[in-house]
Amino acid sequence: MSILIKQGRVIDPVNKIDAVLDIFIQEDKISKVGQNLKVQAATVIDAADKIVIPGIVDMHVHLREPGREDKETVASATAAAAKGGVTTVLAMPNTQPAMDCAASVELLWEIIKKTAKVNVQVCGAITKGRLGQELCDSALLKKTGVIALSDDGSSVDNDGLMQEAFAQAKKAGLLVICHSEDKKLSAKGVINLGFNSTRLGLRGVSNASEYTRVKRDIELAQQTGCPVHIAHVSCRESVEIIARAKQQGARVTCETAPHYFSFTEEEVLGYDTNMKMNPPLRAKEDLEAVREGLRNGTIDVIASDHAPHTENEKDIEFDRAEFGVVGLETELSAGITELLDKKVLDWGQLVQKLCFNPARILGLERGSIAEGCFADIAVVAAQDLWTVQKQALVSKSKNSCFLGRELKGRVEYTVCNGKIVYQK
Repeated sequence: MSILIKQGRVIDPVNKIDAVLDIFIQEDKISKVGQNLKVQAATVIDAADKIVIPGIVDMHVHLREPGREDKETVASATAAAAKGGVTTVLAMPNTQPAMDCAASVELLWEIIKKTAKVNVQVCGAITKGRLGQELCDSALLKKTGVIALSDDGSSVDNDGLMQEAFAQAKKAGLLVICHSEDKKLSAKGVINLGFNSTRLGLRGVSNASEYTRVKRDIELAQQTGCPVHIAHVSCRESVEIIARAKQQGARVTCETAPHYFSFTEEEVLGYDTNMKMNPPLRAKEDLEAVREGLRNGTIDVIASDHAPHTENEKDIEFDRAEFGVVGLETELSAGITELLDKKVLDWGQLVQKLCFNPARILGLERGSIAEGCFADIAVVAAQDLWTVQKQALVSKSKNSCFLGRELKGRVEYTVCNGKIVYQK
């Protein structure tokens, strides 16, 4: 199988590429990158006036399979990923059963081999059942092919247990991804703590419930020398703590999600449960701090935190609705609309945060366009405007916070391992 992508504006900041070029793909690798390549290819993609970027590496995705196939499956999630230009996803471990032992991980690998349309990597659990009480065997999980550990959706409350988790992860050579939330402080809250939570009569979630745990997680990781990645950063204080830790040489990286640089807590005033996520949408000053963190490099990664839920879990009272939103099909467009158009980032910086940085943090040879690299590529009509509509979403669940909103930039082709996995 050979593909020639012609005359696209190729952007790869790692290789300092921003030029109109051709890309020749043979089998699963990029064979040549250059101007006006004279080669014969089975398939030719005309990318004139289009942006060509590496396939997105999304390091925070809930596939729901095994256990909650009514919400999402590996097949439906990876089809949604392909539509969004995402060619690699990291599957979070909060499935049923959790990814806390070899048998569960092996079951997931079987499903991935049979049904995945893009690359899937697996994140194992830190504790058994993600209950924060007994550590999983991280060395054994590493042998089954997991590349990171997380209790995502929960934080390990016991400091001593978390420190031991970092020590064992370092020994096994695994990254730890922290959902930093002190449940004593978040106290069953459902939206950001402040004037709006009082006004709506809903329990509030303080910034402190996030940033105090961010601080603890970084300190414990430093004590053991284990690298730590902070998930879904949402508030100003977290950004400041991570910036200080980086200045002091801590091995810390972090991500935010498109909803945290696109929306503020004002969006929940209509009790729209598609605006209910954990951590919650914050104040305007927090949104500005997240954008500044992206601009100055404190925040390394943009990840979707794709969290599918059924209609009957979302279309109920705000208090009772599940936390989380889908995001695989909108993360690139949200980045173009909210970061590029608003001059927060340029194309090179956006590609770095969506593609190369997550690949580097996870130790994957992805996220770059160069001869010899895996042929994971997205061809993007960057000026196309489109409205996010429920019926057009490929994800099995439709709980998007961008429903009804106009976004800019649409993926026309996604190539994964040298095969066209999506074509508009």
